[in-house]
Amino acid sequence: MSGGIRFAARAALVGLLAISAHTPVAAQERGLPGGFVYLRDIDPTIIQDIRYATSNNFVGKPLNGYAAGECVVKRDVGQRLKAVQQDLATQNLSLKMFDCYRPVRASLDMVAWAQNGRETAAERRYNPKIPKTELFRLGYIASRSQHSTGAALDLTLVDLKADNSGKFDPSKAYADCTGPVEARAPEGSVDMGTGYDCTDTKGHTAARSITAEQRAWRNRLVAAMARQGFVNYSKEWWHFSLPGAGGAAYDFPIQPRRN
Repeated sequence: MSGGIRFAARAALVGLLAISAHTPVAAQERGLPGGFVYLRDIDPTIIQDIRYATSNNFVGKPLNGYAAGECVVKRDVGQRLKAVQQDLATQNLSLKMFDCYRPVRASLDMVAWAQNGRETAAERRYNPKIPKTELFRLGYIASRSQHSTGAALDLTLVDLKADNSGKFDPSKAYADCTGPVEARAPEGSVDMGTGYDCTDTKGHTAARSITAEQRAWRNRLVAAMARQGFVNYSKEWWHFSLPGAGGAAYDFPIQPRRN
């Protein structure tokens, strides 16, 4: 739910609707707004697992605005990700994208989820200790999403030499996101100590409750991204942003990429 969810209840809902009403929205036939690109067009080697286009996420359904599992970013962000990927390739590693540009309407879906008064077993996999009504107060959800500007990303590392064949099975009862990697839902990536979108102190980048190897992977990811100017959000090891690359929030839907 990353440094981009962050929406503060009803006040934020009003603010986001205002953003949506006054932000340029690209119709499908016009393609992407100026400055936005499909990451696949810049570097097709970067692995993509856009989770909000699926039901494998904390909300439990595809979010509004995700008509395709494609990473869309500002062009400068994409070029820098390509440089990170080229650096990682020499180490038999790859980036894996979980989320990139996020339509405002998808964030409104997250606001509605946080306020619906229900706590399901699938949701508790992502929020094992924190009631979702507390996510606002604790800073996991706030009033504005950098993802909607095209300058924020959720991602991890993949060891290309490892067996990454494990697939998510929605019928299986997995351990929560803080559990051992072999018991958590598979993500086909290195063990960072928690799963993606884990709202727990163990998901904080500098958490002390992880192993030395897990900490080394986090440090490696942060260092690789920092070499291209990306800054990590301290409460989420997976969330990065590029200072100065943002601007207005957008609400155009993510459509299938056209060849």
